[in-house]
Amino acid sequence: MTKTAWVFPGQGSQTVGMEENLLDHPLARMRFAQAEEILNWSVLELCQGDEERLSQTQYTQPCLYVVETVLAELLLKQDNPPVLVAGHSLGEYVALYTAGVFDFETGLKLVKSRAELMSTAAGGKMVAMMQFNREELETQIAAIPDVVIANDNSPQQVVISGTPTGVDALIAQVKARRKVDLKVSGAFHSPLMQSAAAEFAEILADVTFNDARIPVLANIDPTPAIKAAEIKSRLVQQMTGAVRWREIGDYLAQSGITKVVEIGPGKVLTGLLKRTSANLEVKNVSRIDEFSY
Repeated sequence: MTKTAWVFPGQGSQTVGMEENLLDHPLARMRFAQAEEILNWSVLELCQGDEERLSQTQYTQPCLYVVETVLAELLLKQDNPPVLVAGHSLGEYVALYTAGVFDFETGLKLVKSRAELMSTAAGGKMVAMMQFNREELETQIAAIPDVVIANDNSPQQVVISGTPTGVDALIAQVKARRKVDLKVSGAFHSPLMQSAAAEFAEILADVTFNDARIPVLANIDPTPAIKAAEIKSRLVQQMTGAVRWREIGDYLAQSGITKVVEIGPGKVLTGLLKRTSANLEVKNVSRIDEFSY
């Protein structure tokens, strides 16, 4: 019997035109209209505009949330739900929506606030590193102040985050085949986001969560959760905590899951899983005509 998990990508997967295949569907049109009322700007215009503006955090995150939730909602109508869900950073909000933890409007308002707080964070730096010695990396992180692993994506791919001084010192000490500066304003998923996280925690405190209908693997704790209080507690920690995607992939591979479907633009998450979990069948769904997975 096939046991399927759905995973949802985060910031960095956005592409101009990612909404195009959805425009003829009534549900999608309704969601785009709802989103415009909540955001006071048009997701459709952003997705049909220029890549530079779409890549700005305050726009990227709501646009991805809307496109991915529409795809997930349409897939759920096929009566073939997953047994687990997870999302990478912003994608975790889509996973929670899919699991019934909150409705579309509530989720989008949270994402809007999160994106605005993150976009105004300053004074940090993030660098992606590929093909390195992990023991050497972890040793240097322990020795250098104000730098952490923000995204632990796979054994050989991480994103480090921290003060510019700390990040520069680390990348000077650790050899890697490739190092890429990320175009972000702050040190996301690090303790330097504490001020923004505290503001966001106050917003979250006033939002009612439901128990999940589908277990959710969280970025900061890659074990299944259903209870609303536990899910909210994990989400409060997400802005300053690491995205432990490597461990999420390990859990999927070891828990009896046989197929993983990445829902949203791009193939980042399935690409990671292909390299680390050969026993998993992986599939991407970014368009309505790809629904028969």
